Amino acid sequence: MAADEPEGPKPAGRAPSAPRHTRRLTDKILIAFHHACDQGDYEVAEEMLRILEMMIRRRTVSPDANRRKNMESLVAAHERLWLLRHPEKDV
Repeated sequence: MAADEPEGPKPAGRAPSAPRHTRRLTDKILIAFHHACDQGDYEVAEEMLRILEMMIRRRTVSPDANRRKNMESLVAAHERLWLLRHPEKDV
């Protein structure tokens, strides 16, 4: 048995498979952005947006059916960060 293999019996009825990736990387970065906002770490949130922007811009080479949705999510994320950094004061 190799050092990186888990010890013990393998679950019955399950064939070995490749790891499942149920979300796109852009979705995971957007989730990390929202998590940073929730934690009040606006520097990290801003960096996540920069990375997300780079990825969306880079994908313009090949047409992407989800481009409009990605752009709308990016705009909404920028709006959220702006609102968190510039809260309106009640008078």
